[in-house]
Amino acid sequence: MASKKMDTSAVVRHIAELLKAAGGRALLVGGCVRDALLGLNCKDFDMEVYGLSMETIRDILSKEYKLDFVGMAFGVLKVLHYDIDIALPRVENKTNSGHKGFDVMFVPNLSYADAASRRDFTVNAIMRDPLSGELIDPWNGAKDLRDGILRHVSVHFVEDPLRVLRAMQFAARFDFHVAEETIKLCSTLSQDELPSERIAAEWEKLLLKGRKPSKGLSFLRDCSWIDYYPELKALIGCKQEPEWHPEGDVWEHTLRVVDAAATMRHYVETENLVLMLAALCHDFGKPSTTTVDGRGRIISHAHDEAGVAPAAAFIRRIWNKKELDDVMPLVKRHMLPTMFIQNDAPDRAYRRLSLEVRSMELLADVAECDLRGVEMPEDLLKAKIGRIDLFRERANALNVMVESPKPIVLGRHLMERGIKPGPQMKPILDKCFDAQLNGEFNDLPKALEYLDSLLKERQNQTI
Repeated sequence: MASKKMDTSAVVRHIAELLKAAGGRALLVGGCVRDALLGLNCKDFDMEVYGLSMETIRDILSKEYKLDFVGMAFGVLKVLHYDIDIALPRVENKTNSGHKGFDVMFVPNLSYADAASRRDFTVNAIMRDPLSGELIDPWNGAKDLRDGILRHVSVHFVEDPLRVLRAMQFAARFDFHVAEETIKLCSTLSQDELPSERIAAEWEKLLLKGRKPSKGLSFLRDCSWIDYYPELKALIGCKQEPEWHPEGDVWEHTLRVVDAAATMRHYVETENLVLMLAALCHDFGKPSTTTVDGRGRIISHAHDEAGVAPAAAFIRRIWNKKELDDVMPLVKRHMLPTMFIQNDAPDRAYRRLSLEVRSMELLADVAECDLRGVEMPEDLLKAKIGRIDLFRERANALNVMVESPKPIVLGRHLMERGIKPGPQMKPILDKCFDAQLNGEFNDLPKALEYLDSLLKERQNQTI
């Protein structure tokens, strides 16, 4: 068996050599070829083997590597301990609705052009021989890659509507634009039969990997798939007061905000997703609250609170992740960091806000992205972001930046004072925590002094 410590690219070449000796040809295909041509690191490798049966490939490779045979009936072998998938060229015929409605036939001697024709975009239909370095590019994907164009390969594109959302996330990840003919074709397809988990996976790639999420969102608008996301569609044409938002309507502002958020993803994956969704949804309340006041100025009073319900509707339609509930408090309170500094909010306000939003760090980032989404002179932007930095400093000084305050007085402290467990504990604990948030104590000795004073006062009131 091959050593687990071998470099993956060396394993790829070794596999190609083994299969070549048996009369076959193993080619790298798909994303690993695309990313290499873009100068990006590749973490997983897809290989397509021509001229050999799957059984022959299995027999050859199993002498050298541990293999996962689970997908063998579907023409795929996985090399364990390495991110390498090995498949046979195949033809697919659409036989039913849904993403599984295909008849698949494996054809080891299929032409390269026919094998690549089942792929989604020309930039993903480039093959590379790992031994000679030869590029096989029957659909001119290398040129589209150089030109920054996403173009569908063939009429087979329409057989899987998920490819529309793949175009969305690829446009965002690589800052590409989508060819007009592909946009037109995408507009004829429907999202209705796609499972939510597949939809969510593509949205996560847009939000977690996209360099320019605005590119993917703009594509949705261009191909009319924005209709499946009414909360987003409502932003288009929703006017804003030019004095405060010279960049344009809420849609244009939101595009700028999510692009700013993409530069601030430095958290773990779930928190990055919360950040990006909060940036995307932060102004969902404006369409329902925007009016013109008596002076002819456009206002959106209480749009932050009004945005909670549409943000929740948008998120829950796609995801079933409890942790994404953290998005809604960020939407509701995204204006407070600036307001706290302007109004010199007291310490207790910071403590209580941290309980509500659960991450003051994420809230500050969303507020900063909101500012970066406004067209303004650089010196003015710098000054406004300075307020967000002051908010961060205050939150850090109060130790609520990353974690919310935890109650110092606990049930065991009441039990030590003869109070039996039960509902009678809650009012006492709540009052102690309220006093803690107000800054009346910040350590255990003073907390217990407060508790004893409170219990004595309550006892006197019952006499």
